Amino acid sequence: MLIEASEQTKTMDTVLEVCSWLMEQGADRDALVLAIGGGITSDMTGFAASIYKRGVRFAYMPTTLLAQVDAAIGGKTGVNFDNYKNMLGLIRQPKFTFICPQVLESLPSRDFLSGAAEMLKTFIIEDEGYYERAVKWLSGYYAAGEDAPAYLVENSDELAVLIAAAVSVKAGVVTRDQFEGGERRKLNLGHTFAHAIETLAQRDGGERYQDGGVTHGEAVAAGMVLAGRLADRYFRKDKNEITELEGRLSNDLWDSGIPCFCPYSPEEMAQTMMKDKKAEGGKVHFILPQAIGDVVIVDLTVQQVVELMNAI
Repeated sequence: MLIEASEQTKTMDTVLEVCSWLMEQGADRDALVLAIGGGITSDMTGFAASIYKRGVRFAYMPTTLLAQVDAAIGGKTGVNFDNYKNMLGLIRQPKFTFICPQVLESLPSRDFLSGAAEMLKTFIIEDEGYYERAVKWLSGYYAAGEDAPAYLVENSDELAVLIAAAVSVKAGVVTRDQFEGGERRKLNLGHTFAHAIETLAQRDGGERYQDGGVTHGEAVAAGMVLAGRLADRYFRKDKNEITELEGRLSNDLWDSGIPCFCPYSPEEMAQTMMKDKKAEGGKVHFILPQAIGDVVIVDLTVQQVVELMNAI
């Protein structure tokens, strides 16, 4: 079955179409549903398989870097609802996830770099030297320009190491906290801001972006930079317009070819952040980086965040 994988089609309607197709194919409780594609495909397929006949087996073959290092790892499935990201879903593990770095050779550069943002996010959470290696590799890829596909092929061994390291970090966190009761929340670094950015961009048609929109990875990149600013102002009371950690993350992302610009003010994002999945008791679990490889969970009200972000 071919499905259109976009944020606009990542809905219950598509999931129900998959369930109808499974019924038409005579899929029984012994079926194995294989999702081949990016993170949207795996999210929807895993969700459909989890509710079809109260749950059948499913597996992933992710074909984007974002899916290989993040979306297809950890068991989260789901869809968007009422223009809010991933509001409906559940956590259920696939039978296997088969990662083949070679398929990335045909991935458009923008999509590849979108996934790279999630890779860097993982190493900001838990480093062991991979963050600098990833920035160096990605800077070479971006600098190669039109020769980026050739650069990827020639440097595929290092890329495979970086992918494996990112998967290992996320799998380790998920193993220790599958249902996000504590440590797993760290994997949401940058995502509260990112989901607000994506929601606002979808509402205004991406008119504030030169290319008419923002990818998930680009939104995460912007979200990490904003998280760096928030952390500097929360922990170190930094009142500079561009804070120290914010500046480092921004420079590394731009050097890697990953746009991290946010066209929305904290006030514009506030209402969306209040409806984030991570909001509980009037506060949101914000993931704040203290340094590369060191992040902490801090519960803040959205109003506190707006005040800190605007404190200059």
